[in-house]
Amino acid sequence: MATPRPFSRFEFLIAWRYLRARRAEGGVSVMTWISLIGIALGVMALIATLAVRAGFRAEFVDTILGANAHTTVYMAPQRIENEFTDDVYVVPGRFSDYEEIAARLAEVPGVTRTAAVVKGQVMASANDASNVAEVFGISRADLEAMPRIVDPATSYGELDRFDEGIAIGAGIARELGVGVGDRIRLIAPEGARTAFGVTPRVNAYEVTYVFSAGRYDIDRTRIYMPLAEAQSYFNREGVVDEIEVFVTDPERVDEWSFPLLAVAGEGAQVWNWRDASGSFLAALDMEDDVMFVILSVLVLIASMNITSGLIMLVKNKGRDIGILRTMGLTEGSVLRVFFLCGAFTGIIGTLAGVFLGVLLALNVENIMAALNALTGGGAWQPEVRGIYRLPAELRAYDILRAVGLSLALSFIVTIFPARRAARMNPVEALRYE
Repeated sequence: MATPRPFSRFEFLIAWRYLRARRAEGGVSVMTWISLIGIALGVMALIATLAVRAGFRAEFVDTILGANAHTTVYMAPQRIENEFTDDVYVVPGRFSDYEEIAARLAEVPGVTRTAAVVKGQVMASANDASNVAEVFGISRADLEAMPRIVDPATSYGELDRFDEGIAIGAGIARELGVGVGDRIRLIAPEGARTAFGVTPRVNAYEVTYVFSAGRYDIDRTRIYMPLAEAQSYFNREGVVDEIEVFVTDPERVDEWSFPLLAVAGEGAQVWNWRDASGSFLAALDMEDDVMFVILSVLVLIASMNITSGLIMLVKNKGRDIGILRTMGLTEGSVLRVFFLCGAFTGIIGTLAGVFLGVLLALNVENIMAALNALTGGGAWQPEVRGIYRLPAELRAYDILRAVGLSLALSFIVTIFPARRAARMNPVEALRYE
């Protein structure tokens, strides 16, 4: 007598029939629905959480790379000794031949462009309000190359008139109550040199452009000023503080550190975006792993309900198992029948969870907008989280590992009750029938 091949059509038919429990076996049906719904909700939560975490990281990195240099080259501070008093002074390192160095850095393979920058701290004031700000002295061409700064959807003003005034962040504009065409006063602590020492410098500038970089801290503290004006305002005539460098692959920016140092010369140092935000990104990666483990436990708990339902099913179908065994059904066939019962539940629940998870991830911004409307803006606070929105990024890798985890757990927890059914003695099963 030929042995039927594993997972034959009749095994699928028997398993599907057992899952459609009759009214007298309502307990099995209830446990099946509980298992299915639990797995679906667990997979939905896992996919939605991973998508939100990926979206948060992508948005955070994009705001960094869209408004900042990928890496910065600067000179180390210099120690100057006074030969008469033996005093030692530490002065900031600066580039005097910055145009030549910037041109050499731009020739390094993989470097897309460079920008000479002057930086300084000021107090900005207007309309009896004031705010601490960081000024970036930069050329208009370099400013226009920053995608987050010149995005027309989030900025307004005339960038063509940048050389006639300054560009300020939307946060500064809001706090000072100014807009395009208004004037604000900038007060630098180290200003004009006089016979009595250095006095604060106060200049008034017209706001020609207002931008939003997508980051609360940038919009609230950053001002862009024409490079030549910044050199004059901060007493940096003929020098710059640093040279910003942009590369083809910001995720691998560390690979350019040594080539840039070799070109910049002695005393040069580099500081890239990963150095500035690496600890935060590492914390995000660690949180991703922790969240995956925690939500995996929820999927496991939901999968355990399959075991309970199958144990009840095996108990209710003892007579059927005995009859099938006496008709010639092998232990392997019985095991596969009940394995398929649990597998059907896991597969259907997983597919439902994927659908719900993708649907939730695609609408997470609308959901957050609704929550913000209900809570008066308290659901998402940019000053706490840094970015203005919570996007979701669906990645095939995240969906596949959520599906793989759910199916693996569903299949594993099915083995014990299926083996119990397969090892049932048909004589014992039919003794009291």
